[in-house]
Amino acid sequence: MATRMIPLLPGTRRSLTGERVPDPRRSSEHRPGTRSAVGPAHPRDLGATGSARPLDLSATRLEVPVGLHTGLGCDAVGVPARFGFKILSRLPAKGCVYADSDWWWWLVPAGSDQDVTWPLPACYARGAEIPDRRPRLIHHPDGTSPYTPPIPLYLLVCQLTGIAPSWAGPPVSSAR
Repeated sequence: MATRMIPLLPGTRRSLTGERVPDPRRSSEHRPGTRSAVGPAHPRDLGATGSARPLDLSATRLEVPVGLHTGLGCDAVGVPARFGFKILSRLPAKGCVYADSDWWWWLVPAGSDQDVTWPLPACYARGAEIPDRRPRLIHHPDGTSPYTPPIPLYLLVCQLTGIAPSWAGPPVSSAR
């Protein structure tokens, strides 16, 4: 029996568990040490019958509540909703958390993906620009920082997904 492969629409990818994961749109600004921006697929690539359909690239930038300081810039880390409560309850410090029916998003300082690979099905969104599914703020931090510390968040995401944490470290040399 042959297996039939169902093509994914541009802007989605499949996680190790087989569920579809949104690819966030890349910020147009290029920061040193980060990957370059990825452009959208051409609309003609969407139609299986050859008909051109417009590509839905609607995205939204997560709005930081008034009174919170964003001096470090803002990126976001998203996880499927099934992990949301587990992560929220286990984090020692929590910043702004947004949710829609399918995804939960945590604000982290810009560049929290540098030398770190966030495991699937987590989704890292530079500039806190995420697919527009009308997320709402579900957790407001107690202090004036909107950020969730990225290292504890990363370790929890790794633990819940069963992926060993991995990040690049500085080269080690022996002293002579």
